[in-house]
Amino acid sequence: MKGYIHSIETLGALDGPGLRVVVFFQGCPMRCKYCQNPDTWLMKDGILTDTKTLIKKIENYKPYFGLLGGVTVSGGEPFMQTKFLMSLLKSLEKRKIKTVIDTCGYYLSLTVKNCLKYTDLVLLDIKHTVDAKHKKLTGKPLSNMLKFFNYCCSQRKKIWIRQVIIPGINDTKKDMQQLASFVKNCKTVQKVELLPYHSMGKWKWKKLGKKYSFRGKKEPTPEKIRELQAFLSGELKYLN
Repeated sequence: MKGYIHSIETLGALDGPGLRVVVFFQGCPMRCKYCQNPDTWLMKDGILTDTKTLIKKIENYKPYFGLLGGVTVSGGEPFMQTKFLMSLLKSLEKRKIKTVIDTCGYYLSLTVKNCLKYTDLVLLDIKHTVDAKHKKLTGKPLSNMLKFFNYCCSQRKKIWIRQVIIPGINDTKKDMQQLASFVKNCKTVQKVELLPYHSMGKWKWKKLGKKYSFRGKKEPTPEKIRELQAFLSGELKYLN
């Protein structure tokens, strides 16, 4: 099975448990204003590859995975290429390699549901919990992600929630209360992680001839992230 990827990161430690090979799929339905990798948006800009080639590269790092590590499929948006994703997940399962899918939760088709059966953990990137602000930030409504999240919860799929904190957009205690209210009724959410917005990818926008609308926006301080994370932890005591 062939598909388009953007790149591969070896021995990553930030996208799931343990050490991981991160496979970045090409293509994304969202147009986040702060996107670090706008070069992943269009499928045609990716590298055509096949499952066999990916598996061969991944197996070189299997000795480093240990009990926790494995493969994280990220993007872009992995569920834009469900047949290719399914082929990869099944091949990894046969080799007893643990998998994580990092997604924006935009898609929920029958093939997406089938893919979820073959992954150990979902990293769900929640951009915002207010529909109007989510649409302004990403170009897409919140409703798709809600359906995906609710389905994962109903199937008792393990989930890590991640949200990028952007000053002036989702960096208040009220925002954290809304995020906590959003996730607290799902008992399979294991972690909620706040990530600081940064503009290190803005050079890619310029290279692609695109306007970076967040130019000049300040990045949140480490102290601010710690403050919000502590407040959020208080709202989600069952995760502590």
